[in-house]
Order: sequence, then structure tokens, then C-alpha cells
Amino acid sequence: MSRQHERVGGGLLALPGTFLLVVLLIVPALAVLPLAFTNWEFGRSQVALIGWGNFAELAQDARFVAAVRNTIVHMAIVVPVTVGLGLMLALLIEDSGPLKTVYRTAHFLPVVATLAAMAVVWDGVLHPTFGLLNHALGWFGLPPHNWLRDEALVLPTLALIAVWHNLGFAVIMFLAGLKSIPRALLDAAMLDGATSTLDRVRAVTLPLLAPVTVFVTVITAKRALGVFDTVTVMTAGGPDNASEVLLHLLYVESFEHLRAGYGAAISLVYLALVVAVVIGQRSLERVSFHER
Repeated sequence: MSRQHERVGGGLLALPGTFLLVVLLIVPALAVLPLAFTNWEFGRSQVALIGWGNFAELAQDARFVAAVRNTIVHMAIVVPVTVGLGLMLALLIEDSGPLKTVYRTAHFLPVVATLAAMAVVWDGVLHPTFGLLNHALGWFGLPPHNWLRDEALVLPTLALIAVWHNLGFAVIMFLAGLKSIPRALLDAAMLDGATSTLDRVRAVTLPLLAPVTVFVTVITAKRALGVFDTVTVMTAGGPDNASEVLLHLLYVESFEHLRAGYGAAISLVYLALVVAVVIGQRSLERVSFHER
């Protein structure tokens, strides 16, 4: 088979996937842009262009401001905790001997679990009356907390659930990165005076894991920005918007209040945050590969 035939065959094989990508992702994403500058509501026959009206309303919407702040704070908690804890667990599992497979499976199970279903389970664990967590605190003589109705605790609580859900992915990625580090480099570091495990990790492991760290950081950041299931199932943005996030607000405005134009404006703000993360990813990748 000639190279030309191979290219044609490859293009035909990719055609169905490309078509679905365009129809289901690219076209809807492009349609959001003009929609954000209208006052369209579901069921409304008349649509008018209102320019920057939706964005001006967003700037004065206290719930939207809280959603942006909470989304960024949620990401700021989830990303460093997930990456740091994932790296630490990966280093421990790598030295765990014959139980590596068991530990890898145990940590990865939350990743494949449906987060909406797990949110129901966590809702029971965090229940102020019969929740397992408050019972455990009682064993140590500590007072119970209403984790999901306390404005100061609800967002960190949701962030820790996100860490639990993403941790297995980070661990698996770091384990794969550790496998790619030649043993000869670690032995050479020992001969050069890096006798302790901490010295070898600092001198060899961390620099060589820089690309993996960047990848895990970016994927975790994107997932943290996309928090929706736990908020919808457990808090609905409360109490007093303390756990409101962008995707939940987008859902409420678009499909409960039927304000499609206003929801499209919110989606553009969310898209801007995602683009900022992607740009940060590119910058971090260039720095990490240059240092490597």
C-alpha cells in the first residue's frame, strides 16, 4: 500500500470522530459567543442584541462574583494538595515492595467512580447528626460540625472531596514517571554523596519528574475548575453562596431560570479561566523541558 493510500485510509478512519468533534464541541462552543450578547431566554420568541449588557450585569451580580472567587479558591486548594500528596504517595508506593498493585488499585478507584454518586455517599459521611466523620470526632472528644452548612468550612470540605477524587490519577501518573527514571542515575547520585532518600529525591527524582508534574498540575487544575457534581448534589451553592461555583451558576441561570444569554456570558468567563490555565500549561512546559 502506497503512502498516499495510507493517508486517505487514515483520513477516512478519522472522519467520524472529526465530525462528532465538530458537531458536539466546536459548533456549540462557537455558538456561545454571539449568544452571550443577546437577551435570549428559553421559550421567548423575541431575541435582541444587548451588547455588553450581560457582562455588565455579571459585574454587579454578587452571586457571580462569589462563584468566580470560590472557583479560583477551590482550584488553589485542590491543585497543590493533590500534586504534593500524589507525589508523596507515589514515592511511598514505589518502595512498598510486593503490595504495589494493591496500593495502586486502592488509590485509583475514586477516579473511576461516578462523582455524583460518591457525592451522595459523602453527604451521608458529613451529616451533622449521624455522619461518620462527626462520630469519629466524638471518639476523640471533639465537637461535631455542620460541614456543609458552615460558610467557613463548606468550600474547603468540597475541595478535600475533589482531592480524594483526583488523588489516584496523580499517583498513577507519578508512578509512571518514576518508572522512567534510570536506576543508574540514582546509583550515581549515591556515589556523589546523595546517601539519603531525601537527597536523591531532591537531586534526581524531582528534576526528572518536572514534565509529569506539569501535566498532573494542569489536568488537576482543569478538573478543579470544572467542579459541578458535588456542589449540585451536596450544597446547591449554599449557604449564602459560600460554595457557589461557575458551572453550577451557569446551570442554574441557563436551565432553571432559562436565561440562555446570561448563561452564555457566564460560560465565556469560565472559558477565559480555562484558556488562562492552558496558557500557563504551555509556559510551565517550556520551563520544565528547558530545565530538563
